[in-house]
Amino acid sequence: MLIKLTSNTSGEMIMFAKHARRLFEIIGKECSARGVFTQEQLPQAIASLHRAVDEDKAHSRDEEGADDKNTEQISLGQRAQPLIHLMEWTLKEKGFILWEAERDF
Repeated sequence: MLIKLTSNTSGEMIMFAKHARRLFEIIGKECSARGVFTQEQLPQAIASLHRAVDEDKAHSRDEEGADDKNTEQISLGQRAQPLIHLMEWTLKEKGFILWEAERDF
């Protein structure tokens, strides 16, 4: 299932629900079929994502060498970066972001 996020100032993006779920949980948003990130909520959401990405990077460095070098995984930072950018641009332009999915995810 896909989630469509639309900024009223900065365009739109689409992501898979399973990846959006993890990011929304970090931010503290319900994974409902429709919702909004208001202008007032964006600073905290951005900060929460940055903090989680930093923690994930530190955790990954601690486990470096323990993983099989032949398997490449997409990091939390790589998953979160497009949403962080959308949120930062939307905040800069004093906007909001709506999301929509076919059902709760």
